[in-house]
Amino acid sequence: MTQPYETHDVVVVGAGIGGLAAATALAAAGRDTVVLEGRGRVGGRVLSIPAEGGAMDLGASWFWDNEPCIAQLAEDLGVESFPHRLVGDTMFQTSEAVQRYSGNLVEGPSRRFVNGTDGLARGMAARLPARAVRLNTPVTAIRHVADGLDVHTADSVLRAGHVVLAVPPALAVARIDFDGQLPTELAKVARFTPVWMGAVAKVLARYPRPFWREAGLAGAGVSRVGPLQEMHDISGPDGAPAVLFGFAPTQLARRTGFEDQVRAQLAAVYDPAAGEPTELLVQDWGQEEWTSPDDVHRLTTYQLFGHDLYQQPTLDGRLHWGSTETAPDFAGHVEGALIAAERAAHAVLSG
Repeated sequence: MTQPYETHDVVVVGAGIGGLAAATALAAAGRDTVVLEGRGRVGGRVLSIPAEGGAMDLGASWFWDNEPCIAQLAEDLGVESFPHRLVGDTMFQTSEAVQRYSGNLVEGPSRRFVNGTDGLARGMAARLPARAVRLNTPVTAIRHVADGLDVHTADSVLRAGHVVLAVPPALAVARIDFDGQLPTELAKVARFTPVWMGAVAKVLARYPRPFWREAGLAGAGVSRVGPLQEMHDISGPDGAPAVLFGFAPTQLARRTGFEDQVRAQLAAVYDPAAGEPTELLVQDWGQEEWTSPDDVHRLTTYQLFGHDLYQQPTLDGRLHWGSTETAPDFAGHVEGALIAAERAAHAVLSG
């Protein structure tokens, strides 16, 4: 049975921040652009869930004053932000003791979004042409042909003049069959490039109120014991929802008893009340099929972020890289995804 065949100027693979930003720029320039996303939602590693008083970010949260792209995007979309609260002391946990240090020694000035970071993704997707974003449509193969690139999904083939890969490079080469057409060195670099957030679980503990603030704590903490290696207050602008969160290696997060260990650690570091959250959420990005390859925890060569090979198109100038890992600046941040998207869109429009 012959698969349906379509033609488009550009196919973007991935509806995270980078993919949506690239598609926005290309559509604004009059290019017929389609975004293919394996998940049933937009946003990629930007994921927020509603909670009483606001939202909780299970993915990217902060941005900083030296990141103009994300600040401009938020302004354009009307997505409201607020300064991250820094007031209070820092907790430090070792195997011998838990110590309190004066002031916030972990965090610096930054901003977060009132109703969650994924307002950026939802806002961009809403402004794209109807049916431009196709969810639950993973790309299975890409083939370089005489007059473009054929992008294969489970039930269709899309012929495009250009393709923007807005997914982690290691995921792209693990999930998409390129039939050996990628240059050998590029394929190798992509295979070993770490996935931002791919090797960590983000753990959120929600409470009726931010009680640690009453004790003069910032919520910031560092642990040499674990399972959480660093901790932060990620509550809403007025302390609601009241949330502490921390990062743990994905391999620890999958062990039996992990959540009990987290509760015990929070109680030891902050207060016995911290061991009894209203809700405990564990977002393991290493288990996300459309974020991480199976061996993501082994990818640790972060020097490959922003590699020179990602800065130039390949496959006759038709294949472009648009994920945060490929950005020469701010790789691993939302800002990096926006920089990579801008580079990819410019290359397409100049090609």
